[in-house]
Amino acid sequence: MLKNKVIFITGASRGIGREIALRCARDGAKIAILAKTVEPHPTLEGTIYTVADEIKAIGGEALPIQTDIRMDDQIEAAVKKTIDAFGGIDILVNNASAISISDTLHTPMKRFDLMFDVNVRGTFACSQACLPHLLKAENPHILNCAPPLNMLSKWFKNHVAYTMSKYGMSMCTLGMAEEFKEQGIAVNSLWPRTPIATAAIKVNFPQIYEATRKASIMADAAYALLCKNSRDMTGQFLIDEELLRAEGIADFSDYATNPEVEPITGYLFGDE
Repeated sequence: MLKNKVIFITGASRGIGREIALRCARDGAKIAILAKTVEPHPTLEGTIYTVADEIKAIGGEALPIQTDIRMDDQIEAAVKKTIDAFGGIDILVNNASAISISDTLHTPMKRFDLMFDVNVRGTFACSQACLPHLLKAENPHILNCAPPLNMLSKWFKNHVAYTMSKYGMSMCTLGMAEEFKEQGIAVNSLWPRTPIATAAIKVNFPQIYEATRKASIMADAAYALLCKNSRDMTGQFLIDEELLRAEGIADFSDYATNPEVEPITGYLFGDE
């Protein structure tokens, strides 16, 4: 259902962004792969070029674009390259994110600024840059990888800066969904019920890594959402498992990182 759709994905060199790119590419989608990584990292797998090769290998079209979404000129250049190569933008996936699970006294302001520049400003800036093209699309979507807006103090207590930054992405969902509802642009958030086996989890939560799910669950959920009519669902804060259950999936065992370990819930903005 996404054949020939142009999908602009930030943070797509690894993790959830890469998985969403590959899932959509299996339909024959055209993927603009945005990330900073162009050279192999000593400990983190993936670059924009390795993902582009993976996409091409499964029949999709790929455009790797080195982009730091903190820089307006780089975002604008990435949008122009995508339009020049593919003729439009149908879907924006705001996946890029910076994380620091640190309390108030242990959050350097440099890290605070990074989280707000990437998570909040980057999401807003990429949305703003893509919107003129999304307005021309037949079934336009913006998907933010951001949590439900839950104001329970426990979600702020141990990492208030990170929570504020991710909730900034969620507020983009809330506001833009209403702002562009009449024009038919769907703006939704997607968040995992369990921790996902990404490099960020491995670094920040090594003790729970075995109790994670594979990033493919977020990709499958994103795919299901992006195939929907954009006028039928907008302004929603969706959880991967709940969305897939609504699609008829009942068995989630294949998504387990370690089939012998039950994935945990409620680790971050999760079950109450």
